[in-house]
Amino acid sequence: MLYRLGDDLLVRLPKIGWATGQVESDARWLPFLGEHLPVDVPVPLAVGEPGEGYPYRWSVTRWLPGAAAAPGTFDAVPVARQAAELVVALRAVDTTGGPVKDGTSRGVPLDRLDPSVRDAIAACGTRVDAAAVTRAWDRALEARPSSGGAWIHGDLLPGNLLVHEGCLSGAIDWGGVGVGDPAADLIPAWTLFRGEARERFREAAAEGLPHPEDAWERARGWVLVQGVIGLPYYWDRWPEFAREGLARVDEVLAEG
Repeated sequence: MLYRLGDDLLVRLPKIGWATGQVESDARWLPFLGEHLPVDVPVPLAVGEPGEGYPYRWSVTRWLPGAAAAPGTFDAVPVARQAAELVVALRAVDTTGGPVKDGTSRGVPLDRLDPSVRDAIAACGTRVDAAAVTRAWDRALEARPSSGGAWIHGDLLPGNLLVHEGCLSGAIDWGGVGVGDPAADLIPAWTLFRGEARERFREAAAEGLPHPEDAWERARGWVLVQGVIGLPYYWDRWPEFAREGLARVDEVLAEG
C-alpha cells in the first residue's frame, strides 16, 4: 500500500508477508545503486517497525515526480535512449556482495523456467499461438547464456518507469533487484517501445554487453516468461494485466 505523506514523501506498507523483504533490500541497496544511476530511485529515508496492529516493517521515501511510462504519452525515441542509459549504468555497478538471483527468479538462466513456461503455454489454450510461442521460447533457450552476472532491476515494465516533462525521471519497485542475467532488463524493447524507439533502445543498451545478439534472444525469452506464465493466472483475476501480457507476447512473435 502506498500513501502520500505531505508534498514530498511517500509511505510504503507491504500488504503480505512475502513482500516484506523488499523493505530491507531497498534500505540496503538503493542508496548504493542510486548513486550510480541517471534517474531517481525511491531510496528509503526511514524504516518503520511493526505496531498499532500492523505486522510488518515499512518505509518512507521521497515522492518521485512523474507518471508511469504509458505508451503514447511521451516522445518515445529520447525516452528509449534514456532507458538504455539506465540499464547500461546499472550493469556497470560493482556487483561485489550483491544478492545473486536464484531459484526461478528473474535473471536466472532461462532453462530453469522451461517446465513452467511450457506448462503455461499449454494452459493458455487458444489464447496464444502455442506453436509460435514454443518456437520463440526454443530460440531463447538456444541463445548463448550470460557469461556473468550484472545488477538488474528485474521488472522494468512500463508501470515501474516514471516519465516527467518528457524525460525518463525515475525507476520504482525494486523488489526484483539483484545480480543476474542482464538480458532480463532489456524487456522495455517490447513492453514499452516500438519501431524506431525500439531500435534506438536496442542500439544504446548494447553498450558493453557481451554477445548482444544472444542477449537480445534471451530478452525475448524474458518477455515470454512474464507474459505467458502470468496469462492463465490473471485472465480472470486481472483481465487488463493479462491483455497487456498477451500484447507483449504478440510483439515478440511479430519479430519472427
